[in-house]
Amino acid sequence: MIQQPSTVLFDLDGTLIDTAPDFIRCLNLLRVRHGLEPLPPETIRRSVSNGARAMIRVGFGLEPEHPDYLEKHTAFLDLYEEGVAIETRLFEGVDAILRNLESRAIPWGIVTNKPVRFAEPLVAALGLAQRCAVVICPDHVTHRKPHPEALHLACQRIGAEPTRGIYVGDHERDIEAGRNAGMTTIAVRYGYIEEPETVDLWQADLVADTVQDLAKLLQ
Repeated sequence: MIQQPSTVLFDLDGTLIDTAPDFIRCLNLLRVRHGLEPLPPETIRRSVSNGARAMIRVGFGLEPEHPDYLEKHTAFLDLYEEGVAIETRLFEGVDAILRNLESRAIPWGIVTNKPVRFAEPLVAALGLAQRCAVVICPDHVTHRKPHPEALHLACQRIGAEPTRGIYVGDHERDIEAGRNAGMTTIAVRYGYIEEPETVDLWQADLVADTVQDLAKLLQ
């Protein structure tokens, strides 16, 4: 582990913050509007890191080529935009990690595949906008993760050397992106992972099973 990293960058959903409650709320609200019973929260939660496309697949069994897909996808995103931070919170213990980094003058940032229209209001609502050094979304780059462009851009804006930086994420694409960027990678198993045992196959430099484990790795 890098003793004094140049920066620590985090994925957003499932890594820094628990957005699942708002995804669950919006998807079940949309199902009820279409005369369907709400789904058990855990059924939805496992797929949160795969985004809105996965939500429509879980909630309605539709793929993008289906004629009804676009209408439900748009409706879901509109519902989510109306309330991105109603039930979303930092994972317990994450704020202490961020404060520890801040006390050591280590800049931290967010690199997410969540579009700006959702990410920026969410980060602001949680009181993180003034604390994080950078927020990079797909809107800011040509290539999404696992391409390293977003991580390189974040490091550039911070003025940090990627090879001395750390990237933390709860999806295989996060670890691949970090590796492609030349950063030390930490996979967190507490996020939205359908098969937690597969984390060991992602080739992350380190794995944190809990937020407490992550705190120890970053101290």
